[in-house]
Amino acid sequence: MAQPGTGRVAGKTALVMGAGQTPGQTTGNGRATAVLLAREGAKVLCADRDLAAAEDTVKQIAAEGGEAVAITADVTVEDEVAAAVAGCVEQWGRLDILHNNVGISIAGGDAPIADIEADAFARVTAVNLQGMVMTCKHAIRVMREQDGGVITNISSIAACINYPYVTYRTSKAGVVTMTEHIAITNAQYGIRANAILPGLMDTPMAIENRVGLDGRTREDVYAERNSHVPLRNRMGTAWDVANAALFLASDEASFITGVALAVDGGQRLAAG
Repeated sequence: MAQPGTGRVAGKTALVMGAGQTPGQTTGNGRATAVLLAREGAKVLCADRDLAAAEDTVKQIAAEGGEAVAITADVTVEDEVAAAVAGCVEQWGRLDILHNNVGISIAGGDAPIADIEADAFARVTAVNLQGMVMTCKHAIRVMREQDGGVITNISSIAACINYPYVTYRTSKAGVVTMTEHIAITNAQYGIRANAILPGLMDTPMAIENRVGLDGRTREDVYAERNSHVPLRNRMGTAWDVANAALFLASDEASFITGVALAVDGGQRLAAG
């Protein structure tokens, strides 16, 4: 853990959307990223629609000596997204890092295209894509005025493999295209934008929604998911995503923008 005033993002301020997590036996991507950014010197505003979950992330950061604040924000409500961005500026004077970690699939009613309901398609898209667009909209306004910033959007390897549910794949592919759009149209302002495409991860959102589905046990879910990962036949963890996010947010990646970074243990290669 970095000492106060040191670290790869020391002195930076970060807004992590989706910094809480659903209950489960492991750590979620948003919480891991918020904790790691704080360990590396950033001050972190932890935003989540579930305030208690965001507060739990803040407690973990505080217990390690970091600085963080929790705020309620539902990405489908633009006023709440705008308030989160404004809250980071009010708290620390600027917004250096925006990390968009939002996404639903099965929980939102996603399905194969022959079975998808219009309301479910709209619901999942509102969270996965529209919410990110609105968050980036308000963050970019701040970052342009302060002459720079970093945006990292969490897409998914589902955007480029044979993923069965139409809305998740479509919306996460949209995140990649949106990120490229942000990168090229905001490079002149010193704003970098990149996407991370996680593969099969051992996180509560990925695992808990599948346990019991069609009678599958937890062991069944783990075995099936692990079998699709070429690298050691083992899923990644939230810390793999967090480490990628830390790199992209750091000055080590100062000449990297518009990339879609797969963190998937080679799954896309096996699928392609």
